[in-house]
Amino acid sequence: MTTREAILDELKGIKDPVSGKDIVSAGLVRALNVEGGAVRFVLEIDGAHAKAMDPVRAEAEARVKALDGVTGVSAMMTAHSQQKAPPDLKGASKPAATGPQKVPGVDRILLVASGKGGVGKSTVSANLATALAAEGRRVGLLDADIYGPSQPRMMGVTGRPDSPDGKIILPLRNHGVTLMSIGLMLPNDNEAIVWRGPMLMGALQQMMGQVQWGALDVLVIDLPPGTGDVQLTLGQKYAVDGAIVVSTPQDVALLDARKAISMFNKMDTPIIGMIENMSTHVCSNCGHEEHLFGHGGVAAEAEKLGIPLLAEIPLHLDIRLAADAGAPVVVSAPDSPQAAPYRKMAKELIAQGKA
Repeated sequence: MTTREAILDELKGIKDPVSGKDIVSAGLVRALNVEGGAVRFVLEIDGAHAKAMDPVRAEAEARVKALDGVTGVSAMMTAHSQQKAPPDLKGASKPAATGPQKVPGVDRILLVASGKGGVGKSTVSANLATALAAEGRRVGLLDADIYGPSQPRMMGVTGRPDSPDGKIILPLRNHGVTLMSIGLMLPNDNEAIVWRGPMLMGALQQMMGQVQWGALDVLVIDLPPGTGDVQLTLGQKYAVDGAIVVSTPQDVALLDARKAISMFNKMDTPIIGMIENMSTHVCSNCGHEEHLFGHGGVAAEAEKLGIPLLAEIPLHLDIRLAADAGAPVVVSAPDSPQAAPYRKMAKELIAQGKA
């Protein structure tokens, strides 16, 4: 079996045309992972020299593939920026000279966001994507939560995306939805992504621009929580059609949801509406209804801000079990009361021309 050390020794034979050093000594080789015969690594480069570095990437991939015991190689390039100043959110709404770009073949981009983690944003994304697909829409789902990718598990997708030429990435598909996630590139669910911001942004841009999405009516993007680099990059570089903000009813979640809404307003990203998740819980034994996290907080906030309330989704065991089993409740129990809010929301978004 080929070792990490053997791969690095082989890569040391490749010269960096920019620094004159070998690519290992120059610090270009990142996130090297060896699983059996499968090898994956990232070349972190200066974006200004991307064209000159493409033959380097091809040579690195070819050399590693020729090593004994290697059955497959994935070498990705990410570009870092030399600019050290922090991004100016106020300027995020000002497009570059060419303006935010459309993703080829994708009619609409719909972001699913939250101000904080743990509010069920990824569960909403998976169920909304499958609900739209059930209505006959051509749907893609991009898991942009790179540090905590969960869509492969929720969508029941395993295996590795292929790349026939080392550039174009072929996504996987299940439940009528085309899926791409950095989680599909990891050897197991426990593998951590230990990348700096520029590497993360490079991976995001590759998943947006190099994935062969095909013809899609809508690309649903499951964002990481918060108001960070991923949200900023998507708002600046791509033509986003709207965002949905997910929150639970309690005040602490709404505080962060307001920050997410403020961010989208600064980036001139239309807010399609809000979703109150874990809105109510009905005991499966006695039928007693409880509002464990409060109730109506998201509805009141949406009314205050003049934003539509798209759905109130219950806290129910079946929704969690379906997600863990890899078949969202919209797929596993499409006629259930638990699936109804997602399906109703999908139909309304389609009727409004939003998805």
